[in-house]
Amino acid sequence: MSHSNTTDFTNPSTFILLGIPGLEAAHVWISIPFCTMYVIAILGNVAILFIVKREPSLHEPMYYFLCMLAVTDLVLCTSILPKMLSIFWFNSREINFSACLIQLYFINCFAAMESGIFVAMAFDRYMAICDPLRHSTILTNRLVAKIGLAVALRGCLLVLPYPLLASRWPYCKTNIIPHTYCKHISVVNLACADFRASSYYSLSVTFFVPSMDVFFIAVSYIQILRAIFSLPTKSARLKTFGTCGSHLCAILVFYIPDLFSSLMHRIGNNLPLYFLILIANVYLLVPPMLHPIIYGVRTKQIRDRLLSLFSHKRS
Repeated sequence: MSHSNTTDFTNPSTFILLGIPGLEAAHVWISIPFCTMYVIAILGNVAILFIVKREPSLHEPMYYFLCMLAVTDLVLCTSILPKMLSIFWFNSREINFSACLIQLYFINCFAAMESGIFVAMAFDRYMAICDPLRHSTILTNRLVAKIGLAVALRGCLLVLPYPLLASRWPYCKTNIIPHTYCKHISVVNLACADFRASSYYSLSVTFFVPSMDVFFIAVSYIQILRAIFSLPTKSARLKTFGTCGSHLCAILVFYIPDLFSSLMHRIGNNLPLYFLILIANVYLLVPPMLHPIIYGVRTKQIRDRLLSLFSHKRS
């Protein structure tokens, strides 16, 4: 270990990402499933964007929100994978201090955005099922754009104090981060100042943003279920509920790994560090990979357009 990695300093020019401590010998093998998930996420989400753009019949609020989700997923997984693979494949562990702060900002910002997009999608399903006659008149393209902007601004502004506070602390312990990416708590733990303000703020955002969003999603689906159970026939109820299936699966895929990762980092003190790091990476990689698969398989319009695209290429 070089002397510069352990001596006192107040403004480190670089941090050193260790990857997955304890599993260094398996880095190349671990990179294979991670790289596969990344490729699937890129191809799947780009395909969603391409299909919605090409098909005028899909220019509806539900698919606009789906495109927002696809863009968010692309940014989330791209924020960590290229650097992670450079660590695994080329042992390129250094990351510029500013780049580290930008990375932690993008990860937390777009995670908050994604949570907000699920609320917007729940509102769209609520309007489509509970008030279908006014769905198109209320959820206009203008309102969809405003909702998207509000979701983006909320994520950007709520997470902005993360890098701003982290950039103010003096770092005199070490510049070594035992992780594959610049996780916020891993960075501020290296500070030799009182960073409780940053820690408390990040904890409150981590708790209140998903809690508030899950609350609004739950309220929407309570109203949706009431409307569904009031339908006269079982087939009508199943058909209507089926329009929510993709959204519900996507929500579970996003929030369950998030909840599990948060719980493990707070109560899993006796767990190996490599397990916690693997869980943190799975949380950021699995949802972007599965979301386009869920919508591609369960949404008939997207599935049909995708199949017609491939059949047209073959012919």
